[in-house]
Amino acid sequence: MALLSDRQKEELHKSMLEYLHTSNFTAAYNALKEDTGVEYTPDPKAKYAGLLEKKWTSVIRLQKKIMDLETRNASLQEELSIAPSKRAAMQADWVPRAPAAHVLTGHRGHITRVAFHPQYSILASASEDATVKIWDWETGEFERTLKGHHRAVHDVDFDHKGHLLVTCSSDLFIKIWDSENEWKNIKTLSGHDHSVSSVRFMPGDQYIVSASRDSTIRVFDVASTHLVRTISGHSEWVRCAVPSDDGRLLASASKDKTAKLWDPMTGECKGELRGHDNELEAVCFAPVAAYAAIRELAGLPNVGPKGPGAYVATGSRDKTVKLWDVQSGQIIKNLAGHDNWVRALVFHPSGKLLLSAADDKTIRVWELSTGRCMKTVEAHSHFVATLAWGRQRVSTAKSNGTDAKAGEAEKLVNVVASAGVDQIIKIWLP
Repeated sequence: MALLSDRQKEELHKSMLEYLHTSNFTAAYNALKEDTGVEYTPDPKAKYAGLLEKKWTSVIRLQKKIMDLETRNASLQEELSIAPSKRAAMQADWVPRAPAAHVLTGHRGHITRVAFHPQYSILASASEDATVKIWDWETGEFERTLKGHHRAVHDVDFDHKGHLLVTCSSDLFIKIWDSENEWKNIKTLSGHDHSVSSVRFMPGDQYIVSASRDSTIRVFDVASTHLVRTISGHSEWVRCAVPSDDGRLLASASKDKTAKLWDPMTGECKGELRGHDNELEAVCFAPVAAYAAIRELAGLPNVGPKGPGAYVATGSRDKTVKLWDVQSGQIIKNLAGHDNWVRALVFHPSGKLLLSAADDKTIRVWELSTGRCMKTVEAHSHFVATLAWGRQRVSTAKSNGTDAKAGEAEKLVNVVASAGVDQIIKIWLP
């Protein structure tokens, strides 16, 4: 009763006394009157007549109304969850379609690479204007510019937690930036003798791997910044070097018209992929999710390697995309359709599709099981140089770092970023 004021208590007691009197509960009426000490003379015309019954029935009505509203709310939530926009966000087979959700402007030079933060709605972009810019891809808002390089920045990559950002440039330097401390440039690494064209964190984030116009691939230790290994074998500019998901292999693409596979721990060349008629611009490992579709395309039974690094895709200035079997070094399929240099490749998270971007200003979507181009997106007004699929970190049970394969897995979310010579970034959302 502490919740009621003295006046409310008096009204409650009087309405109870009126109810007991009307119902001829004389003993209860007298007992309550004595216990409460309330002076009350029953009066059928007084405001207390029937008051208790009215209050009681109104509470029941309100309860029913609340239940009806809760049911309605639940059905509206369900309706909303299957609305086209939400449904597209959940679709496993979503691909970019025009128009783009956001167009990000601000760079004053060609945009060379974009990379998604693995946890937050942050996108980093590298440009020939010597800067890196940070954006919020959900809102399309610009956040900040990172200055430190003195010439064109060619690549940008986040570590798997998103704490560190690595960049490389024609100024021969590789820089590491701390996203948790005002994006400060905390380390600068050197070692290459010419433009550094690509840089990536190796799985585990202990090392970074870079590729350069000096024809080498180099592995650096992140903590000490020391050069751990120089890998030589290409006869020309190495455009990019990327690690497999387990870090046991590196794939590199070069101006010498070949892609090569390497053991990053020893520097030993594990294979050479030869078949393009012009310089290679891009290479990427197929995710394990794509193996079934690739084997179907090759006419192979769905048995064979189960771990990362079994198949790669390459993109070249010969206007084609090629799919390769790493073990045999053989071409599985030649994907022809672009009308100009192929500059970027990314596998769809479902494993069923491959996306390619080219200097014909388009993004093409290839069905892996058949090798046919199933969609062409007129993406930009000039050459498309880079393409990335959104990342999102998901904690796993084994995130204590004791197992090399444990840690935090990543799932991919339905967002794609593309950019290039028109100096704009497009964000494609469902």
